[in-house]
Amino acid sequence: MDALDWLLEGTFAIGGSTILVREVVGNGFGLASAIGGMRRKVWAWPVGIVGNLLLFTVFVGGILDKPQAHDLWGQAGRQLFFLAVSVYGWWRWQRSKKAGESSDGGAIVPGWAGPRGWAQLAAMAVVGTVVFYYVLKALDSWGPLADAWILTGSILATYGMARGWTEFWLIWLAVDAVGVPLLLKAGYYPSAVLYLVYGAFCVWGFSTWLRVQREIDAKQPAARDKVTA
Repeated sequence: MDALDWLLEGTFAIGGSTILVREVVGNGFGLASAIGGMRRKVWAWPVGIVGNLLLFTVFVGGILDKPQAHDLWGQAGRQLFFLAVSVYGWWRWQRSKKAGESSDGGAIVPGWAGPRGWAQLAAMAVVGTVVFYYVLKALDSWGPLADAWILTGSILATYGMARGWTEFWLIWLAVDAVGVPLLLKAGYYPSAVLYLVYGAFCVWGFSTWLRVQREIDAKQPAARDKVTA
């Protein structure tokens, strides 16, 4: 078995459960992207895209003869939405970095979304969850309500990261709180474990962005106005 076959078709067993190699590798790329996002590095976006492509093939297992019994169409769908939002985030962070908007070498200036941004996120959260619930239910996705929130929250968190809104870390925590039990029940154990790791990581990331935000505020208070405009 060559490396590509091992990545796409390889499996191993943990406690009687069959695990796909690409689920572990895809989540590894996701974690690397999160680390890059915390450090505000542009490379976080393309690395995340690779993980999205791998994980999409994982969550449509019924089509691809995956060992797990449950298709999570919301989990699969969010990988596709991630691709679109990640392209936007990649472009936005590159533009910000080239413009030198952050004085500390980061690609984006962190800041609060503000009342307008919060209203935007809240409206999108309600509408997205309701719409995706009915879509996922029609597709017979397992756990459609939880899956709808995970999909919606993931899109909002990724969009918030692209905009440089510090609150995006808190949205990820809300996603993780629902995602861990759903993935455990569905048998996606590597993804569930990574969600737990993400939870702790998001607390760290939030505190890191908040610290950087305060430091930049003191040095260049006008920078955020340019980024969030």
